[in-house]
Amino acid sequence: MVTTELITRARAGDGEAFRTLTEPYRRELLMHCYRMLGSFQDAEDALQDTLLSAWQGLERFEGRASIRTWLYRIATNRCLDALRSAKRRPAKEWNIPDIELPAPSRLGEIVWLEPFPDALLEGTADTPLGPEARYEQTEAISLAYVTALQILPARQRAVLVLREVLGYHADEVADMLGATVDSVNSALKRARATLQRRLPPSGEEAPPRAIDSPAERVLVAKFVRAYESGDVDELVALLTADVSVSMPPIPLEYHGRDVVARFYASIFGRGPRYHLVPTRANGQLAFGVYLRTATGGIRHGAGLLVLTVSGNRICALTRFDNDVLPSFGLPRSLPG
Repeated sequence: MVTTELITRARAGDGEAFRTLTEPYRRELLMHCYRMLGSFQDAEDALQDTLLSAWQGLERFEGRASIRTWLYRIATNRCLDALRSAKRRPAKEWNIPDIELPAPSRLGEIVWLEPFPDALLEGTADTPLGPEARYEQTEAISLAYVTALQILPARQRAVLVLREVLGYHADEVADMLGATVDSVNSALKRARATLQRRLPPSGEEAPPRAIDSPAERVLVAKFVRAYESGDVDELVALLTADVSVSMPPIPLEYHGRDVVARFYASIFGRGPRYHLVPTRANGQLAFGVYLRTATGGIRHGAGLLVLTVSGNRICALTRFDNDVLPSFGLPRSLPG
């Protein structure tokens, strides 16, 4: 009855009633748009488009599904529209001439990717999921999972997220996408096959550490000491044998401990030193990276570094441009 009253008031133009109606779903919808688009900035734009479309189309809400499901339908289709109309994001070249990198192991397929601030994950863990959801919310926001999603064609991506992350039934997804149940099931089968090739089998990776556990604090302390001092040997000792380094939107990727050791030898070898500010992204350890100067002057942002941890070691390091720092409440520069 409360929802019915709010809908009636919102249809009459009561903006506060509309906000009360939709605010409980804002963060989970933002996360949904992020999974679809792989970009935090684009997800924020898609969320605003979703809420505007819902406000303008509230008269057409028939009540056959919940407000939450109706909003997911709008959000999914706004994301599909954005993916259809978006131009391919250009890759960037390495642009620090004083640092000559070794030859990469390969060029990455996905260059347009942004991290998601953990501060906005609060409350979404309690999101009610359907019975067919296969992925835990923390797993489904990890960089590895979001990156794998971007490999999928847009419609397969939508089906997979709606079915296996949110747990909607096939007939509900078909209704959201204006498709048949058979086409939804077919898209899900193809999407699952692609993800199985991209992600490690369930249970193969060591379970993640508890946030801010004693073991995590030890790892953080060792990593910060190695990185800030430019000690390649100490840093490499913290890495798995199959560790990877990537730097979207720069497509260069480095795989394996020996290759990554050469990469960081080139980064640290010319003398720049860094200051790390801890944060969290995609449910993972992350650091704002700032370049220290010999004179002790202003430390300018050099990017955001996100760590993927397996057991006692780091299995992936992903560096993002400093454009993402404000989304994490981090400044572009620090005083000397």
